[in-house]
Amino acid sequence: MINNPILWADYPDPDVIRVNDTYYMITTTMHFMPGGVILRSYDLINWEIASYVYEALEDTPAQKLEGEKQIYGKGMWAASLRHHKGKFYVCFVANDTQKTYLFIADNIDGPWIKSEIDGFYHDCSLLFDDDDRIYIVYGNTEIHLTELEEDLSRPKAGGINRIIVSETQEYILGYEGAHFYKINGRYYVFFIHILKSGHQRRTQACFVADSLEGEFVGGEVFDDDMGYYNSGIAQGGIVESPEGKWYGILFQDHGAVGRIPVIVPMHFENDFPVFDKKAPQYIEIPSTRPEYKYKQLVGNDDFVYEADVNGNVSLKNIWQWNHIPSSDLWSVTEKTGTYRIHSGKISQNINYAVNTLTQRAMGPACEAIVTLNGEELKDGDYAGLCFLISSYGLIALTKEGDKYYLVMLARATDDKSIFGNLVNNEPGTEYARITISKPMVTIKAFGYFIDNQDKCEFYYEDAGTWKKLGITHNMVWKMDQFVGCRFGLFLFSTKEIGGAAEFSEFKYNILK
Repeated sequence: MINNPILWADYPDPDVIRVNDTYYMITTTMHFMPGGVILRSYDLINWEIASYVYEALEDTPAQKLEGEKQIYGKGMWAASLRHHKGKFYVCFVANDTQKTYLFIADNIDGPWIKSEIDGFYHDCSLLFDDDDRIYIVYGNTEIHLTELEEDLSRPKAGGINRIIVSETQEYILGYEGAHFYKINGRYYVFFIHILKSGHQRRTQACFVADSLEGEFVGGEVFDDDMGYYNSGIAQGGIVESPEGKWYGILFQDHGAVGRIPVIVPMHFENDFPVFDKKAPQYIEIPSTRPEYKYKQLVGNDDFVYEADVNGNVSLKNIWQWNHIPSSDLWSVTEKTGTYRIHSGKISQNINYAVNTLTQRAMGPACEAIVTLNGEELKDGDYAGLCFLISSYGLIALTKEGDKYYLVMLARATDDKSIFGNLVNNEPGTEYARITISKPMVTIKAFGYFIDNQDKCEFYYEDAGTWKKLGITHNMVWKMDQFVGCRFGLFLFSTKEIGGAAEFSEFKYNILK
């Protein structure tokens, strides 16, 4: 049996806490909205969505995908989640706005009150000390410790402000991804880094001090890839169970599906953290609520919704938008049982399409099925189902003149480096096209992620039979978007605005 990695989907940069009998974990969501997803668990293995920290971060043209502005690879990064004196705190930077955000709530489901901390604190981690003084640790290669004012608004005048750790070895990635704790009177800071020596993969490091004015000493504490392509497991938080056992939740790169969380048992010897030498493929942890039934992290949607008394509609929390949606261009109440999307801008490819509705792809393999009605498409419109990633693949209805076509497009990856380039004004390379007599079709996207194969295929239903359209496309994770691939429902216009598309009966299957 295998249950580790604990989630085979893109939940990077995890920070985890326990409040009474409940574990909470926040992970990076970058350009997706709502953002700052917080997961909940009672055993550290099974998880469900507890809440999102914000619906939209900032009302900027780039966060709204206006024109060809975008925040791919930016937005919300590597949050710190803490609970102190009955309040929850989330702190992170956004690399497009160059701001440090602080959100505070009395309950994990909000409402979350937003403010800012003066300054920019890369990969930051908060610590509320026993004497109620507050600190933030942050940085890359040189790690800073800064004391904050009581209201967390800015650095404290005359407070501690010092460099506590500096990278002294030759590195590929210097120390970053700080996670800061006080345990039994000592101060611990955990980091990720990659050295030029040794395996040249991500490893976990820890430095420890007896006081905040004292010397932080330490080094590497965990180096393992679970036999997976030299993909090191590192960067994340640690947490103690009610039974007094300690665990680290770190992440591992898994190709196009993204960066996925792995749990590693640990303990302390002479007040220094000792991780198990290898991450276990199977782990059992007692549940604080053994009979609890978890809600799925991904799933189906019949798009049957009702507006609240204010006329607002909240979609199931399994969905996230690619960037901030244009609220006047989508509806699930305009026609019951459909996600209806209208075209309001010219977009030469799916990267710049507004209102793409997404769910994470999940390994080892998964498929999404949806029925699409494209009778209101305009010339040059594309509407369909995709794997959203910089090396995207998609199946779409398109219209030319008075004819409808079903096409399969993909963005080729011309190199295997992790760096990409979004500057591409074409819809994608067209690998297949068939004429459709009626503009309504049921389509399917299939993804296969075992051993980094990262393949996607697209199908359409014809007389009860699935027929493949186009090629088997290989997706590649790149830093231009910095996220794992997702299923997406989309519409974009290449010639004129005003078209519309309807999606119904969305089904999601995780395949073994």
